[in-house]
Parts: sequence; C-alpha cells; structure tokens
Amino acid sequence: MSNSMKAMRVARRMSQLFFVVLLLVTCGVLSAQNKEDRIRNIVLVHGAWADGSGWKGVSDILVKDGYHVSVVQEPETSFKDDVAATKRTLALQDGPCILVAHSYGGAIITEAGTDPSVAGLVYIAAHMPDAGENEADDGKRFPSDLSKSGAIKKTADGFTYLDPAQFHEYFAADLSAEQAAFMARAQVPNFADNFKAVITTAAWRTKPSWALVAGADRTINPDLERWYAARANSHKVEVSGASHAVYVSRPKEVAALIEEAASHVR
Repeated sequence: MSNSMKAMRVARRMSQLFFVVLLLVTCGVLSAQNKEDRIRNIVLVHGAWADGSGWKGVSDILVKDGYHVSVVQEPETSFKDDVAATKRTLALQDGPCILVAHSYGGAIITEAGTDPSVAGLVYIAAHMPDAGENEADDGKRFPSDLSKSGAIKKTADGFTYLDPAQFHEYFAADLSAEQAAFMARAQVPNFADNFKAVITTAAWRTKPSWALVAGADRTINPDLERWYAARANSHKVEVSGASHAVYVSRPKEVAALIEEAASHVR
C-alpha cells in the first residue's frame, strides 16, 4: 500500500471519528438544552381531609429527577385562606412553575392559578370548576359513592371530616388498611362552605392543563373527572383501579404526568 493511500485512509478515519465526536457533543448539548427548557419549579396542593405529607412519594421522585418542589400546607379554614396560602408559596418561586392539585385542591389552583408565575396546571383526581361554579354543584352532575354514603360528618362549628371507620373504603381503598387508618386519624377537617366557594376566574381557561382520572375513585366520580378534563381540553391520563388517594398509592404515574407538563409547557 502506497504512502498516499495510507494517508487517505488515516484521513478518512479521522474524519469519521470527528463526525462521531461532533454528533455526541451535539446530542449532549441538545439534551442539556431540553433539561434547561423544562419548567423546574413544582408546587403541590393537597385536598380536603388531608395535608401535604401525602405528596411525599411524588415529591421524592420529582426531587430525584432534578425539580424544585414546594408543598403548600393550606389550612382548610376558608377557601380564601387556602388560595392565599397557595399564592404565598407561588410568590417564593424563582421562576415559572407547574401548579398541581389533588381533589378539593383543584378548586384552589383553578382560582390561584391565574398568578403570572403559573405556566401550567395539573389536576390529580381533582375538581376543575369554571368561573361562577363551585365544586359542590359540579359534583351533582355525576354523584360519587361518597356523596351518597353518609360518611361525611360535620363538627359543631361547621367543619367536615370523613368517618374514620369508612375512610379506607371511600378515600383510600388501594392503600393498606394500616396506612389508611393513619390518614384517617391525621385528616384535616375542612370548613364545609369551602365546597361551595365560587370561582371568579378559571385559570385552566387560559393556561394548559393536564388531568389524571382515578379509575376507581369513590370520593369524586371518575365520570366527573373525565367530564372536567374534556371541558378544559386537558391532556388526560387514566389510572385504572386507582382510588381517590392515587397521589399516595401511585406516585410514579402522578409524577410522570407532572414531569410531562413541565417538559411541554413553554
């Protein structure tokens, strides 16, 4: 083989190597850009008869995947107080965020989600009232098993709670009896009038939304969750067999939907 042919072969191999290196660098840059482009801040809002600790499984996944997670501990003393608590947490974010809610929290983020920091909304087995509506009336469109059960009790000063003996059955059937029993003991009473709070401006009307339907939900009728998602033109996923406590029992599916929202909102 002549020296010129050897030189040409070496040059060809170097060219191929350079192309491969360039391709790898380009892919790395694009991957880094994609990670930078995603929304980094996630704000989680719990629902009635619960507190923020139920989000632990979801939060752990999100934090591991590089997100900054904040969990709102709304007091459930009034809808106004709960919206204010959510906005207080939104004000602490250092950039745009994805606002996520479970159950009654859906009404809260529908009202609070008009905040400029909110880039997208994620509803997890949650109510999504429109302006002029409240979740109590919306619930009558597709009554839930819970609403027909008598398991919702009321304190002398006007707060609701779930009968601990029926909490597992209606709220968290896909959790262990022990875990459901603890959630029942730790539940936060919710002021009854909160369910009748009227939405002034529905954030999902102007911002992209995602919705998770819990297929075996007995607290909110799954058909109502589907109806909400269709009306809002939400990106919908359904978790078959999931109870109302899907955010606790199926953290991987819930976190995946939140991350999808964070990756697609611009």
